[in-house]
Amino acid sequence: MFPKPSHLIGLTIMASTLAMSRAFQFGTRLAAVSSSSRTRASQVMVRYPMFINSSSKTRTLSRRFMSTAASLTDEQKLELEDKIKQKGDEIRTLKDDGISKDDLKPHVAELLELKAQLDPSSVAPKKKKQQQQPKKKKQNQQQNQKPTNDDAESDYITPRAENYSRWYNDIIRVCDLADDSPVRGCMVIKPWGMSLWDSIKNDLDARIKEHGAENAYFPLLIPKSFLEKEAEHVDGFAKECAVVTHHRLTADPSGEQGLIADPEAELEDPLIIRPTSETMIWHMFKKWIVSHRDLPLKMNQWANVMRWEMRTRPFLRTSEFLWQEGHTAHATYEGALEDAKDMLTQYADMCEKLLAIPVVKGAKSPSERFAGAEETFTIEALMQNGWALQSGTSHFLGQSFGKAFDVTFQDKDGKQQDVWGTSWGVSTRLLGALIMTHSDDAGLVLPPRVAPVQVVVVPIPPKKNDEEGKVALNDALDNLVADLKSKGLKVKVDDRDYVRNGAKYFEWERKGVPLRIELGPRDVKGGVCVFKYRVGSEGKETVNLDEVGTKAAEGLDNLQEYLLDSAKERLAGNINMMATYEQMRDALEADEASEYDGPGLYLVPWKCDAENEDKIKEECKATIRCYPTDVNEAGMWEGKKCFYSGEDATHMALFGRAF
Repeated sequence: MFPKPSHLIGLTIMASTLAMSRAFQFGTRLAAVSSSSRTRASQVMVRYPMFINSSSKTRTLSRRFMSTAASLTDEQKLELEDKIKQKGDEIRTLKDDGISKDDLKPHVAELLELKAQLDPSSVAPKKKKQQQQPKKKKQNQQQNQKPTNDDAESDYITPRAENYSRWYNDIIRVCDLADDSPVRGCMVIKPWGMSLWDSIKNDLDARIKEHGAENAYFPLLIPKSFLEKEAEHVDGFAKECAVVTHHRLTADPSGEQGLIADPEAELEDPLIIRPTSETMIWHMFKKWIVSHRDLPLKMNQWANVMRWEMRTRPFLRTSEFLWQEGHTAHATYEGALEDAKDMLTQYADMCEKLLAIPVVKGAKSPSERFAGAEETFTIEALMQNGWALQSGTSHFLGQSFGKAFDVTFQDKDGKQQDVWGTSWGVSTRLLGALIMTHSDDAGLVLPPRVAPVQVVVVPIPPKKNDEEGKVALNDALDNLVADLKSKGLKVKVDDRDYVRNGAKYFEWERKGVPLRIELGPRDVKGGVCVFKYRVGSEGKETVNLDEVGTKAAEGLDNLQEYLLDSAKERLAGNINMMATYEQMRDALEADEASEYDGPGLYLVPWKCDAENEDKIKEECKATIRCYPTDVNEAGMWEGKKCFYSGEDATHMALFGRAF
């Protein structure tokens, strides 16, 4: 039913013969990439207010911005889109306040100029009005038109091949995962998106408790003086911190500004909205740890954090996000290091078994480590556009935080010793990984184990006067649902009588429900129902009613495996091995997030050098995603020269573009 992807490749790359084979494949692949012309169309369809009616003005604007728009990077495009949204909101507010048309014109002109920078074609002169078309033909054409960005209710999804970044944003909007909030950089996670996070949370919470950690909760606000105790830590987060400086508001005496921070309520020690909780938790560890009998001490909290972001993407990078953060204290170096590695293994296992996302486990380079950590371990996932996504991290902190907060314990010999520590966490960024690993141009694709609804049942009602048929259908429906639930499946019956069946099918497919079951009067008489899987199986399947639970459970297990195998094949097929630096640079320097099916990742010999790492990032925007554990433990770097400096290699490094 679910064919395995052809030529499934294992993720562990060890033999030198495989390296030579991949090097040859890379050369062929690169030639194909370089010969293809890539269109970076970033068209933003907008409806303009009717203030500018001069074709000469629009032609001037179009000529002015045509050349610059083609050279915009994805970051610049996102920044322009953000400015356009802000200006649009400002104009709407001015209209509500009753501003005159003359006073409004400069604001509209500024908005049009911003839109023209993003999409020069948007200010092109309007074509002459065509003769009225027949009503039916006109309606058909309207249905096939792409929606504009002003149409927040549009259900149009940009194809991945056209613009991968916009496809991602469309999926989030159309599938009801999240929405913009009135707070810059923050999002509202809607019920469907929150239910996905709940599935991850439930699975991971059980793993964390099995790991020996207990859930707790620590304050949202952290004294600034706490951050100053660990120098590297404060340097790493200083630019991202939101600071509370006053403890109350008051009315502006002049009446000009409404509410202001009360000058008499300034805090002596400003408070930081937590970017992470190491400092607060280690302050508490000092109170709780006295003897070796108190160790190891393992704490976890599910919370929100704030890291001020200038450029945001839903789930991937927002100023506020949800996560879990684990913090542990140990009596020995070995105990702490083992804890950090064990938790990374749990993250990787959860991604593979729950989310059907294969990952590369490894260690970060020194310049990419968590602020204050001696070692940072990471799991890196590959998205469909060839970019990496850091999906979870675990940090070996050494004794830095123990010493900074004077956390010591009395060992078995009665001597005072410094404590060793770790911290580890994953966040709602995993939802972004889930979307970009499996979904397609039709909408979300959800692995069954993480799906909030695994099976949606759509009953097809009999004719109005067929009372006997209604009773038979209801009885069959009750038995079918009971059978599905007896297999532990999450089931929803969509019996809305005000929505047509076709619209129901469309909606649940968009939302990624793995299996749809249709049941109508004819099916009941025949003792069957109809299965339709979201992906992996072409067409519909007729199933006997007395086999529904068993068949559905088997089919969903097969679908979970199919999605994982497909993602594994994509990961293995997009790791380019033994490329030269020039080959990687040429492939990546023009690679943008909006491009679909990009060059992928590069596994190369590398001599650890922070200065050269910065040069590569500047030249082609590539970063070291990690030093993969398997190939480095196997010594694959031994006897090789660094692909950048030509010096003896110290590691095998995985380079790539990343979200």
